[in-house]
Amino acid sequence: MQEFLIIAAAHFLALLSPGPDFFLVARTSLAAGWRVASGACLGIAVANGVFIGAAFTGVSVLQPGSVPFIALQLVGCLYLIYLGGLFIRHAGSSELKTSARATAVRNVTWLQSAGLGFLSAILNPKNALFYVSLASMLGSAHSSAGWKLFYGVWMFAVVLGWDLLVALAIGNGRLLLRFQRALPTLERASGVVLIALALGMLGLLLQG
Repeated sequence: MQEFLIIAAAHFLALLSPGPDFFLVARTSLAAGWRVASGACLGIAVANGVFIGAAFTGVSVLQPGSVPFIALQLVGCLYLIYLGGLFIRHAGSSELKTSARATAVRNVTWLQSAGLGFLSAILNPKNALFYVSLASMLGSAHSSAGWKLFYGVWMFAVVLGWDLLVALAIGNGRLLLRFQRALPTLERASGVVLIALALGMLGLLLQG
């Protein structure tokens, strides 16, 4: 359970900080409404599912406790520290404006929106690195196919649920303004927690 909470927390915190996928969902929702934006949400979730499957499949061929597996775990922890550092360094630089309606494509269909979401997520190499980092943190107790399937389904559902929530809420001007104000603090806090989680995992690896 402790390992699951660590993985789930790191995954959700990474979702909180706006990236290309977040802005695609926001702009599509502003321009065409949340129903069309839900297509982008599904496309993003499917692309994340591809990365999740590839990451867990790649890690599963490595023997837990072996030198390559431990090296992968170390690289994964270092990447999470790097990601957390970026969150802290660039906190407050993301800007959400309702004027994004003017730059978004207004006549996009749900299917086109889904395609744009899939391309946005699948072409982002940071997604692949992030999921490999999370997969590498799994210990031998959670390395079975059943646990990997559980983690994969959980992450897919969280990505889809979060993006749908963004699509629904982003059209609310007051909520958008509040989120914009809280974003710098949210990004800094997320960065600190990601670094703390990675350092904790590094400590466990060094003890082992």
